[in-house]
Amino acid sequence: MDPKCKICRRANEKLFLKGDKCTSSKCPLLKKPYPPGSGPKQRKGKRLSEYGKELREAKMLKSIYKIQDKQFKKMIRSVLERKGEEDVSTLLIKVLEKQLFNVIFRAGLAKSRSQAKKLVSHGHFIFKGRKIDIPSIKIKIGDEIKIKEKSKKNKYFQQIFLTLKKENTSSWLSLDNDKKIIKVIGEPEVSEAGIKVNVPLILAFYSR
Repeated sequence: MDPKCKICRRANEKLFLKGDKCTSSKCPLLKKPYPPGSGPKQRKGKRLSEYGKELREAKMLKSIYKIQDKQFKKMIRSVLERKGEEDVSTLLIKVLEKQLFNVIFRAGLAKSRSQAKKLVSHGHFIFKGRKIDIPSIKIKIGDEIKIKEKSKKNKYFQQIFLTLKKENTSSWLSLDNDKKIIKVIGEPEVSEAGIKVNVPLILAFYSR
């Protein structure tokens, strides 16, 4: 089984890490709606330590947002430095959500975050007047992301805009289908993000 599918099974929800497969009848979560290792062959009495639980949650969140440990640690440090401004768990999810590739995904222009990263890396977007190919660039309210003129003629984008529905775009984003422009109009809503991980456990893990 694909490791990405195991992540969804551990979270007990579709995280849409595999694009079309997640919406098809081939999704392993439909056949095995329980965490890996919790089937009939699981050894009785086996329990995760507190450290193991923290590590599992951290791995899950990093897998969801396609982020390396080094970059993730920097995010944790920056969030902890802002402690007091807002709930730290909320801040972390917002920081993760406000990465350029995630904005592309939340706008509905990609079926998975992996695909969104590839679209950015291949230089299909204009950000602040220039072509951008760094998926992890941070965005803020008022920023606009445009699709390159040449890329507008790409079969992928022509097809995606034909099938794109308004509800596919997160409420904190605005998508102009005619001009092919994404605009950030608000802060990400953690409840809308639908990320079911125990963030306090993750913060405890990186505070050791």
